[in-house]
Amino acid sequence: MLNDTAITSTRPYLLRALHEWCSDNGLTPYLAVQVDASVQVPMAFVQDGHIVLNVSYDATSALHMGNDYISFKARFGGKPHDIMLPVGRVVAIYARETGQGMSFPVEDAPQATALQDVEPEASLNGEDAANRPAPVVQLVPTASEADAGGDEPEPPPAPPAGSASGKRPVFKRVK
Repeated sequence: MLNDTAITSTRPYLLRALHEWCSDNGLTPYLAVQVDASVQVPMAFVQDGHIVLNVSYDATSALHMGNDYISFKARFGGKPHDIMLPVGRVVAIYARETGQGMSFPVEDAPQATALQDVEPEASLNGEDAANRPAPVVQLVPTASEADAGGDEPEPPPAPPAGSASGKRPVFKRVK
């Protein structure tokens, strides 16, 4: 009989599988990450405690998607940065072009050794960070999935006012 502590999380395997699926289909894999002291990203690009990262092979170098951490080098504003993310801080992976992907609940962050003097995000909107539900990512069915139902697919919703083209999916946090 297996001991519960011997079973590893499925999250890193699902992240690698969806990254490979996006790459194989010519889609751009994006990661949505909840940022705290354990996440190494350029803080100037963090909005509302989250950052969305293009993790395609074209946008990164030295991409390593391990069981505990995802690391790579990427350019932000033309400047190179080393990125390191605990797998448990990834809240979603999705294809930029279609919005298809998967969301995950946020796991407890591992203890940050190099960033111990930085206080982790304690709360957003007065809520305890540990008690917040995971963001929900709206997944869009492919044309083949929509056709399989026999009904005519609904037209996509109109882009929000002020958006340039409306073609780029937007990660929207739903509480």
